[in-house]
Amino acid sequence: MKARISALTKAIADKEKEISALTEFSSAFNKLKPKAGEMSEIDSEISRLSSVHELGMSTQEALAAISNEDSGALISLAHAKRSLEKAKEMDPSLEAIYQQVSESFFTLDDANIALNSYVSSLEADPQRLEALHARKAELTVFIKRFSNLGNTEDIEENLKELILKFTNSADAIADLNGGDERLNQLSGELKEIKRKLLSIAQEVSAQRIKAANMLSNAVTKELQALSMPHASFIIQVSSPDYNVPKESDFSVHGCDEVSMFIQAHKDAPLVPIAKGASGGEMSRVMLALEVVIASTHPIGTYVFDEVDAGVGGKAAIEVGRRLHELSKHAQVIVVTHLPQVAAWADSHFVVTKNNDGTVSQSDVQKVEGESRVQEIARMLAGLDESSSAREHATELLALKV
Repeated sequence: MKARISALTKAIADKEKEISALTEFSSAFNKLKPKAGEMSEIDSEISRLSSVHELGMSTQEALAAISNEDSGALISLAHAKRSLEKAKEMDPSLEAIYQQVSESFFTLDDANIALNSYVSSLEADPQRLEALHARKAELTVFIKRFSNLGNTEDIEENLKELILKFTNSADAIADLNGGDERLNQLSGELKEIKRKLLSIAQEVSAQRIKAANMLSNAVTKELQALSMPHASFIIQVSSPDYNVPKESDFSVHGCDEVSMFIQAHKDAPLVPIAKGASGGEMSRVMLALEVVIASTHPIGTYVFDEVDAGVGGKAAIEVGRRLHELSKHAQVIVVTHLPQVAAWADSHFVVTKNNDGTVSQSDVQKVEGESRVQEIARMLAGLDESSSAREHATELLALKV
């Protein structure tokens, strides 16, 4: 809208000249009726019609190589297909090879049919070729006459610019014919647009502040259950002074700046989440966030490492419980040393590392049933055999049921 007002103000002084130029352009456009991409299509067809003889020779050679009755590829593949069909009856392991050869035969047969159709359609058409050259010349003259891009080599880009110019030409002529009256009308429309924009921006800010408070409280509650009992998660929404708004305040995302902070306890300073959280704290903040929003904004896969850092006992069980809750909405992969967390998993994999002095090797093995009870017990007690640890492991695994 502002661009239209600026252009109109500048053009009013030279109104008659502008209207004449736009009318002349519109008349020429309507007479020629160019289309986007047309020049590329013309060039492609000219190339094909100019090379009919060469194309015919090349495609006939290809047809002969594919379908010659004595030595064509189709005949050879058909023989191979029949031979393998017999052989696979004696040795089923040949089934996969037979399927590959069979698929190749049918693919080549389809290509043969398509190529035959193409060859049949090939014929010289001098009249069509002449018409295409004439059309290309007309388009070239039109583009050179009316385009403002200054790059005559990029024909398609010039053509797109002229099509857009024609689309807007009726409005441009109406603007010029309206003169000062039209300028006043557009200025009024711009004022109304600004009023609506300000109203919407204020509503967006109000909704953001409301959502920020709700999310802050929900995430704080989760954090306090994850061995951060005095921590607070705080989202601040900073808005401009809407009494004296500036155009630079507005963007496609609204006018607000949203910042996230963590506060270790009620008397501690607010620290930006990206700077003030350790690796383990950041993992727990992310876990708390994902648990809160997962039901409405799920993500395909989450990977957590060090999410249980500095956590033990009941807090570790809560970490496991929340990871399990999150897994109802997405795939969750967790690297953990805590049995209280591992016990909540639907699938449990053990990673071991071996070193023979020369080569280090890591192995991954899934544990289930009794093997999983033993692994949880080992994680609890650090021993391969411990009856009390086995009892505790069984209790932990029962929490998920």
